[in-house]
Amino acid sequence: MTLKHWSPVALVSIALAASTPVKAADFYEGKTINMIVGSDVGGGFDIFARLFSRHLGRFIPGSPSIVVQNMPGAGSAKAAGYVYSAAAKDGTVIGALNPGGLLAPLFEGRQMGYEAPKLQYLASADTTARVCFTMKNAKVKSFADAQKEELVVGAGAVGSSSFDYAYMHKNLNGARFKIVAGYKGMADILLALERGEVEAVCGYDWSGLKAAKPNVIRDGGFNFLLQVPVQPVAELDAMGVAKAEAFAANADDKAALDLVAGQQFVGRPYAVAPDVPADRVAILRKAFADTMKDADFLAEVERLKLNVTPADGEDVQKIMAKMYSAPKHIVQRAKDAIRP
Repeated sequence: MTLKHWSPVALVSIALAASTPVKAADFYEGKTINMIVGSDVGGGFDIFARLFSRHLGRFIPGSPSIVVQNMPGAGSAKAAGYVYSAAAKDGTVIGALNPGGLLAPLFEGRQMGYEAPKLQYLASADTTARVCFTMKNAKVKSFADAQKEELVVGAGAVGSSSFDYAYMHKNLNGARFKIVAGYKGMADILLALERGEVEAVCGYDWSGLKAAKPNVIRDGGFNFLLQVPVQPVAELDAMGVAKAEAFAANADDKAALDLVAGQQFVGRPYAVAPDVPADRVAILRKAFADTMKDADFLAEVERLKLNVTPADGEDVQKIMAKMYSAPKHIVQRAKDAIRP
């Protein structure tokens, strides 16, 4: 049948259907969302991403399935670059990114294939503290000991929290750390610690450690040397864990430490590419917010002994912009602090 045999009403209907965009509320029907985790399997970021994958779809219209894919590399810079440039720009790819990787362009002072402030942030699941610790039987049991005696510290790649925080404590807090870098991720570093290959780990998210090693913490199996909180953590304070800011030598060093630690305000950020349509970003932001208030989600959080302190996407967006506009001399001091 040729077009001349169609009625005018039918032709108008076809034209309208072709020109009407898919409603955001209908877009996710039958779709799969790929959640790209910028770290290896078994670490805190992976645990949280898989937790969200089990609940988030219920709060997205159309109830899409969510598949977790791990893309470790350069402190999640590889995953951030993929989400920013190569991945689909339709809201079906979400990055679960390490904030250390998001700050790498700022501290490296070079292009890395993505502009972190331009990513569209959906939420952060945790404004977390980060800790530095040894095993119970280690020779170094406090940060005062670490300032006197050399300590072998395991670390991942440049830009990972384990790398950045180990050097930060060495350069801003006076720790005598011998840093052995190149581990694949926090799970591997923790295994190396338990095997005695290294003597300490730094930059581990407190909530992630509680999820990975609840029984070891309960039984007093770690010596906590130092904490870097963004707000008071009752458990760490009750154990008398020293705060890193107390060991900063001057105001600039403290400001540099605060800049590095600022990434913890967006401790577990989720983001999509800059070109994802605004209506889909709004749907995903609402879905994350609703998930983190859901009773079933929170029951699993409790069972896994995790900590969820949500930040909404708009606030994360503002914090990232603020960090990238920090004074140049403080950025330089922070850059010097987290590198060999």
